Amino acid sequence: MAGGSPSGASLVARTVAVLRAFDPGHRRLSLTDIAARAGLPAPTTLRIVRQLVDAQALTRRDDGTYVIGRFLWDVGLLAPVNTGLREVAAPYLQDLHAATRATVHLATRDGDAALYLDRLVGHASVPVVSRVGGRLPLHATGVGKVLLAHAPDDVRTHVLTHLSRHTAYTVMSPGTLERQLADIRRVGFATTTEEMTLGACSVGVPIRVRGRRLGEGSDAEVIAAIGIVVGSLRRDKSRLVSALHVAAQGISRELVTRGLTAGDG
Repeated sequence: MAGGSPSGASLVARTVAVLRAFDPGHRRLSLTDIAARAGLPAPTTLRIVRQLVDAQALTRRDDGTYVIGRFLWDVGLLAPVNTGLREVAAPYLQDLHAATRATVHLATRDGDAALYLDRLVGHASVPVVSRVGGRLPLHATGVGKVLLAHAPDDVRTHVLTHLSRHTAYTVMSPGTLERQLADIRRVGFATTTEEMTLGACSVGVPIRVRGRRLGEGSDAEVIAAIGIVVGSLRRDKSRLVSALHVAAQGISRELVTRGLTAGDG
């Protein structure tokens, strides 16, 4: 507001404009990019961005770019889409947990990370580093590889060129990982062997929703993944994959039956 302090309404509008600069095609933005996309002067953008970083609504990365922060993720968990997904998935996760006595996960993709919406801890002493609301790399986890296999091309390209090592068994070859992702799309599940944490193996499958429901605009869009973490996959992989597919199909059917869409309560 020229000649005086900006009104509360204009402050909110400017802050919303900064946040709306981020979208699925613009997950990482420089300060210059944010200012341009928000239509705001650079000094104003810098002031708002600093306040949002302080509030954990934005996170500044080592390369100087900004991404949506943890606070907005926590708030986002309250949104109808995520709440509905968690509520629908909960009994299926509980059944998987009871049948396998292993740690089970529900995750969605946020940029180049797997965001964990739910977790039930297994009975065996298998090391697990996930937590509800936490992020783990897409390329080193079972649910993450599923989500990466079905991610847009630009996301896959970014991940393949920014692979991080977590154990001696983490896949660090882009070519090898690309072949794994193609196999995942073909066979319908992903596995990892001590790629995120030593002593932990995982298997994950996609949750797909058809039609104009969650995943609007795609005939069968992968909106999430469920997975199981165990000490070894040598004996039980087929059984675990079958159990996961049954659960994923049940979740998908119920999401459509309930008519959950972005914005439904």
